[in-house]
Amino acid sequence: MTYILHIAILFAVYAILSMSLDVLVGHTGLLSLAQGAFFGIGAYASAQATVVFHLPFILSLSAGMVSAWFFSIVLGLYTARLKGDLFFIATFAFQLLVSYAFVDLTHITGGALGIVGIRPYNFIWIPGTSQWVFAVMAGTCGVIVALVIRRVTSGPLGRALHCIREDDLIASGFGKNVPLLRLKAMAISAVTAGMAGALYAHYVTFIDPSSFTFSESVLVLAMVVIGGSGNVWGPIVGASTLILLPELLRFVGLASGTASVLRQVLYGSALVGLMLWRPQGLVGNYDFQGGDNV
Repeated sequence: MTYILHIAILFAVYAILSMSLDVLVGHTGLLSLAQGAFFGIGAYASAQATVVFHLPFILSLSAGMVSAWFFSIVLGLYTARLKGDLFFIATFAFQLLVSYAFVDLTHITGGALGIVGIRPYNFIWIPGTSQWVFAVMAGTCGVIVALVIRRVTSGPLGRALHCIREDDLIASGFGKNVPLLRLKAMAISAVTAGMAGALYAHYVTFIDPSSFTFSESVLVLAMVVIGGSGNVWGPIVGASTLILLPELLRFVGLASGTASVLRQVLYGSALVGLMLWRPQGLVGNYDFQGGDNV
């Protein structure tokens, strides 16, 4: 049961993370490779809040979300007017910059050794040692995120983002402030990714730079592409697929090195196959094929 709860918690964390990226990819038409960076910023900020300042879990979670929001504004001020390949490259550069910062800023992040002794989730009225408690809490956070994102993307802001996704010039012609709307989308995406990072940090109680690299951003992007973009269910399906698939390979009896290579082959094959035969993903609404806004 412990193993099943562990997988369920990881699924909840990555479902939140993939839903955060879909705000940009599926609803705004912006392909980003910076989600691993915001995931890490949320994790490190929450870890420092509880290790250094001894803040309770709720405030540490909030610190992770606010920190991710702040850096999204910094990034957004420089990239909100970019689109297509330029935006993609800018987010890639940001991801690399943050990854190097996690390693080099040893007085803040602990460098390659990371941060240990992160206090586990805790509430005044519930002991914070039960894995069941965290599984329920992470699942609740996932449901809340799904409901909020669905409400936002189906409202006036969502319709404006969809207009930008289809054609930003037409959106500007209708009086939409395209850079400001993109900045709002980036902020929503980063805050949600920061929540996922904070949950991850308090669950594993130890973090280091290896968990927030460029590969993590690619993994989250693969979840969105495989599951489908443009609705809440696509990222959830993608997260479940890429979280459960490696675990299923454990029961095949392959050597660890062979299983790792096979996992990468399956990821690549799935992405290529979907791009060829179902660009909108397994359950997605948005046919993400590229163009001027991609």
